[in-house]
Amino acid sequence: MTPNPDVPEVLWRPAPEQVADTRIEAFRDWLRANRDTDLADYAELWRYSVAHIPEFWAAVAEFFGVRWHDQPHTVLSGAMPAAKWFEGGTLNYAEHALRPGVAGASKGDDELAVIFHREDGFTEQLTYGDLRAQVAAARAGLVALGVGKGDRVVALAPNCPQTLIAFLATASLGAIWSCCPPDFGIRAVAERFTQIEPKVLIAVNGYVYGGRAFDIRDTVRQLQARIPSLSATVLVNYVGEGAIEGTIGWRAWLAEHCGGALAYEPVDFAHPLWVLYSSGTTGLPKGIVQGHGGIVVEHLKTLGLQQGLGPGDRFFWFTTTGWMMWNLLVSGLTVGATIVVYDGSPGYPDLNVLWHLAEQHRISYFGTSAPFVQSCLKAGLKPAERYDLSALRVLGSTGSPLVVEGFRWIAREVGESVQICSVSGGTDLCAALVGAAPDVPVWLGELSCPVLGAAVAAFDEQGEPVVEEVGELVITEPMPSMPVFFWADPDGSRLREAYFERYPGVWRHGDWIRFTRRGSAVIYGRSDSTLNRGGVRMGTAEFYRVVEAFDQVADSLVVDTSAAGNEEGRLLCFLVLAPGVTLAEIEPGLRKELRNALSPRHVPDRFVVVAEIPRTLSGKKCEVPVKRILSGVAPESAVSRDALANPAALTPFVEFAVE
Repeated sequence: MTPNPDVPEVLWRPAPEQVADTRIEAFRDWLRANRDTDLADYAELWRYSVAHIPEFWAAVAEFFGVRWHDQPHTVLSGAMPAAKWFEGGTLNYAEHALRPGVAGASKGDDELAVIFHREDGFTEQLTYGDLRAQVAAARAGLVALGVGKGDRVVALAPNCPQTLIAFLATASLGAIWSCCPPDFGIRAVAERFTQIEPKVLIAVNGYVYGGRAFDIRDTVRQLQARIPSLSATVLVNYVGEGAIEGTIGWRAWLAEHCGGALAYEPVDFAHPLWVLYSSGTTGLPKGIVQGHGGIVVEHLKTLGLQQGLGPGDRFFWFTTTGWMMWNLLVSGLTVGATIVVYDGSPGYPDLNVLWHLAEQHRISYFGTSAPFVQSCLKAGLKPAERYDLSALRVLGSTGSPLVVEGFRWIAREVGESVQICSVSGGTDLCAALVGAAPDVPVWLGELSCPVLGAAVAAFDEQGEPVVEEVGELVITEPMPSMPVFFWADPDGSRLREAYFERYPGVWRHGDWIRFTRRGSAVIYGRSDSTLNRGGVRMGTAEFYRVVEAFDQVADSLVVDTSAAGNEEGRLLCFLVLAPGVTLAEIEPGLRKELRNALSPRHVPDRFVVVAEIPRTLSGKKCEVPVKRILSGVAPESAVSRDALANPAALTPFVEFAVE
């Protein structure tokens, strides 16, 4: 692959007066005054952050006012995968979300903490005073149910205030949180929750999506039966009043414990905060455990420095509780922002619903996914023309690479003054690795910079760092939010296999990336789904940029079966076409554009029309499982259907494999 050496167009550049008012500039001033360290710009700050890892993270903790109950005696000891952070230090995540003073936020009782909207029109607002009172009541309720430090509390619940309250109450006790959205199937939820043996389940009785209400009480009953460790279930009458015999009603539970004291159990820096999960497409989902302290310092850095959020900001990210962006969204409270929480479909009644939300609540940071941007582009939406988006200063995009046309659409139809923050990271860290910063330009089609404290690089096949070449995305130095362990992995072998098997002592993240000489980056898709044609490697993201730029293509998936060890394999492109479009009318144009934009080698041997593309529960295209099926692996060995959002979508691929 030969990247274009030309510097792309700059879509956004901060004015000097904008930079002067940012938290990241204040941090540089603080370093100058308190650490005798003078750093002129972001590039110098990033180099400092990865060359002086302990000093940088100690400065972040002090600058934001991390609340230690016991002071740590060291910042960092050891190396990956056995690095230890802030040993001796004790703290509590919930205290950083709720107590005034952290990150300079007053969090007064009358200051707005949460704005909630549900698809069907239900709304609610919570001040910091309201939130603290309800978390205190839920905390007392959990104590009454026997929950203490180290116990697990799980939730089958959507992105709503009750979920947030239950999480913060759990964290305040030093108990361990885990959550799945209510649209997950019973097996997918049970596979996640049974392995961590929870004591209490918080569940909703139903949810709304796409104009419909869904009753999930039967799922809750089945879940109770499958988790023998449960001692109690608290049920939220979220949609209607449907109850379940033998459960505790949420409203009555809070009322019974109203007036409970809000306290924060001091826990070790590495004490488990929550359990997130891998996709589980080829086996039992891995329980990824992250610690109180690692998440506190990482999210203060991310939200305060990289995203520039603080008191007075309205922070929104469209997410479900099954995506790590929910965890980042709720951490907006740690920097004193008001978080805007939405539950429902981003396309109901149409794709304008979230833009209307942005106008209604004067959202300053609007987060979404690249597919949502692509959908808005294809639908011809003009949000800035229809809505007052004058409060909007940043649009964040993650989940998959944002295509060049997506960048242009945001600049044209959302606003030239809006900073485009294309971000890439992962559930494994609950953090970004490459993204944006308030003092770094936005180049067309690129992620602006590596994030502070992330020693990222692109490695070639020999394990050497390269610039202006596509390579494996790696992390060469530890980060605080890396997993403290995997659940049920006592010797750490599964964790080492997941990240450190290829490059001992170096974290292999699993993406293809190219870093430019300017420090920006381009993501080319997952490295285990590479298109390798005639010795020319290409990431799938490049392919999708071309194919999905066609208005007639609603979705696509490309698979190179030769990359699975079959030298005679084929390049196959599966297409979901827009209504009324036929393959015959679009295929010639696709072939021509792929030949011109990529190479003759990357024109598929065959295009195949399917009804939908199989995706994981978190919305990722199932490239690797489909590749394995098409390469002869038995479907039941290639993928767990319960890990898919749309398992029926896999059937045409299985049938195609036996043609």
